[in-house]
Amino acid sequence: MTHLTQKRILKMKRKDKVKILIKERRRFIRHPVCFPLTYKVIAKNTKLNSLEEKTATLNIGIGGLLFPVKKPVKSGVKILIKMPFQDKVFNVKARVAHCEKSLESKLYDLGVNFYRVKDAFKIKLIEQLYLISEFRDLWSMQLGKEVSLEDASREWIKRYSERFSKMYW
Repeated sequence: MTHLTQKRILKMKRKDKVKILIKERRRFIRHPVCFPLTYKVIAKNTKLNSLEEKTATLNIGIGGLLFPVKKPVKSGVKILIKMPFQDKVFNVKARVAHCEKSLESKLYDLGVNFYRVKDAFKIKLIEQLYLISEFRDLWSMQLGKEVSLEDASREWIKRYSERFSKMYW
């Protein structure tokens, strides 16, 4: 859910407040993150297939992702998500759980569920890679020298892996 002030929520219409409450009935905790991705509707019916669209995650959880899209997508539709990291691209298939007009932008918030545990695990690994990469940049700046991704990975795992694993499993 986008961040809304208490004052703004009080001014909202009752039906919009109900939508906010319904949105928060998730099975898994979501974490706000911003990773680039492309998505594409994939369906046996070629009329529903779409071109790849670029966007970025709003939040991520073990059960799925939330990201903004320009056009609405129907619930239940199968999509292919591509998440790049350095020279690799991770492909994940997901099912659209909901697609609702954002209260704060002219975009739609698209919530997807992963089909398999394997895909959820893949997303978790991608999230760790991005966090380690950010940690590497920060640590390099603090030390005043370039730190390798391998050294940063070892240090990040030593410092944060236990806390990170508790966030999801």
